[in-house]
Amino acid sequence: MAPTLGHGKICYLELPARDVAESAAFYARVFGWRSRTRGDGSTAFDDGVGQVSGTWTTRRAASADGPGMLLYVMVDDCAAAIEEVRAAGGEIVQEIGGDAPEITARFRDPAGNLLGLFEERG
Repeated sequence: MAPTLGHGKICYLELPARDVAESAAFYARVFGWRSRTRGDGSTAFDDGVGQVSGTWTTRRAASADGPGMLLYVMVDDCAAAIEEVRAAGGEIVQEIGGDAPEITARFRDPAGNLLGLFEERG
C-alpha cells in the first residue's frame, strides 16, 4: 500500500542518533520499523505501517541538547506554505534549498518549536 499523500500530513522524520545501526536496531525491535539503504548510502526507515519515512542523523544532538527530532509536515506548495507560516506569526529559519534536491524549508512556530515543511516532487 502506497503512503497517503496530502497537504498537512506528517510525512518525514529526522531522528538524532549516536550510532545509526544502533538506532535502526532499536526502532526495528520496538516498533517494527523497516530500514533501507538510500541511493546516497544513508540509512532510512519506514514506520510500522509504511505511512511515514525518515532517516537517522548524527549531525544533530537529541532534543535535550538542541532542536533534536525534526518533524516535517507535507505541504502542496512549499513556497506558499512559507508565506502562510510568516502570515501566521511563524519565523522561517531555513529557506527552500537548504536540503536540495529535496524541497524543504524549516520554521519556528510562535512558541519557538522547530519544524520542517516538505513538498513532494511531481
